[in-house]
Amino acid sequence: MTRTGELEGLYSVIEESAGLVDIVPSHDKVWPILTAYGDVLPQAVIAFRVGTRDAGDLDCRFTALPKDVNPYAFALSNGLATEADHPGGALLSDVQERFPVRSHGIDFGVVGGFKKTWTFFPMDNLQKLSRLADIPSMPRSLADNIEFYTRHGLDDKVSMIGIDYPSRTVNVYFLGAPAECREPETIRSIVRELGLPDPSEQMLQLAQQATGIYTTLSWDSPKVERITFAALISDLMALPTRVEVEPIIEKFARSVSYTYDADPKGVYAVTSYSGGEYYKLQSYYQLSDGSVEAKGLLGSGAGPAASSSPDSSQ
Repeated sequence: MTRTGELEGLYSVIEESAGLVDIVPSHDKVWPILTAYGDVLPQAVIAFRVGTRDAGDLDCRFTALPKDVNPYAFALSNGLATEADHPGGALLSDVQERFPVRSHGIDFGVVGGFKKTWTFFPMDNLQKLSRLADIPSMPRSLADNIEFYTRHGLDDKVSMIGIDYPSRTVNVYFLGAPAECREPETIRSIVRELGLPDPSEQMLQLAQQATGIYTTLSWDSPKVERITFAALISDLMALPTRVEVEPIIEKFARSVSYTYDADPKGVYAVTSYSGGEYYKLQSYYQLSDGSVEAKGLLGSGAGPAASSSPDSSQ
């Protein structure tokens, strides 16, 4: 099959996946992204994500992209993104200059277009939060809250960062968090300390099974805005804990396609934010040779004890 034919096939899969949640992709947004990244897509991890909040778009993610290319600069040069009006526009370059990088990824909405970049650190060389906080373009809220992270044993367990350019936020991901971080009383204490609503029983159940934790920060706020607990899953219909979701999201889990027989099949996550909680389901369409990237966010997939021998997510 020709390269154009392969991209048309992937576009059809995106169209079909979006249709499961009654979304019609924008060809003008999606096709330029597919053609720009077409040469690396055969080796990429490809995933789709739906959620119970802001459900008007379907997120598509390409990870395991080459480490020597700045995906944000690449997106700008190909007309896929506009220059950020905040320090986040320089953050990825600053990270590349200061840290070892294993690979990158991008995230785009099939309606809204280019959104995020992901930068993975080596799985055997997790990074220190204090070094990230020293980056001039990093949100000041990371340094302001470093005592919180240190107290919960997360200061030397950074596995990756995600930069959301339109939303002006950064996600910081942690692997190998102490087991107590997933215990109900600790989670209750964490969300209260962050000024977030008390967790539901559903959130507490999922958090106990989570293999990854990440927080969201902004250039516009001194606080940690969100905290997310996420778990790899081998069966999209056998979620780690029961949660009431929109029927259309359940349909997505039942019908979305994938191209492989191995695990994992997806990531199930719960996020606590000022308005309450929301749930996200990410399905992997293609793992390919970059399957390690699927596990790089959340650990080996062996369960809560998984460590740094390893959604995305808003």
